Amino acid sequence: MRLGKAAMEALQAEISGLLTPGNELVVAGAIALYGTARIAREKHEILREHFSEGFLREAENLRTLYGTADEINVKEAGATAFYAMGEGGFLSALWKMAEASQVGLEMDFSKVPIRQETIEICEIFDINPYKLNSEGAVLIGIPAGEALVQELRRMGMMAAVIGQTNAGNDRMLYYNGNGRYLERPAKDEIYKILP
Repeated sequence: MRLGKAAMEALQAEISGLLTPGNELVVAGAIALYGTARIAREKHEILREHFSEGFLREAENLRTLYGTADEINVKEAGATAFYAMGEGGFLSALWKMAEASQVGLEMDFSKVPIRQETIEICEIFDINPYKLNSEGAVLIGIPAGEALVQELRRMGMMAAVIGQTNAGNDRMLYYNGNGRYLERPAKDEIYKILP
């Protein structure tokens, strides 16, 4: 189901630029750092039963330790689109950019930058880290993403080319060779465990 004109205009206003077919999709910064840090702080007592204090201290400070990517200037690198992730996480950002740009895409979950602390904490609460608040990470559409990724890594940031856009309608997500369609975003996973 396509968005109406007003909804599409509002969505396009959230994104800087538009994806074009053939863009590589780059994630700058690890996803879900904000959500992981908040859960680690607010569910500390529960998590102490599973993890060391050192692990939890690091999880609570992930954004400080690993920085944010939302201040990088990717227009100079040739980006056609830029979206600062937030509530709803990585999958919400991916859907919004593809929908606003009216492009198809293929993406590989195994390439998405994510910290081990995020994976382990999400497993405890049975939540999807790809749908967890990812404030500080950025999704970028760029004709050739590898040079940008290398520059971001030189800056000490996690970054990767995770997929590519196309002129079709299908938005496919792959993991270990198995594919599924990208769905319209639901509520941020953090609300499953925090008020």
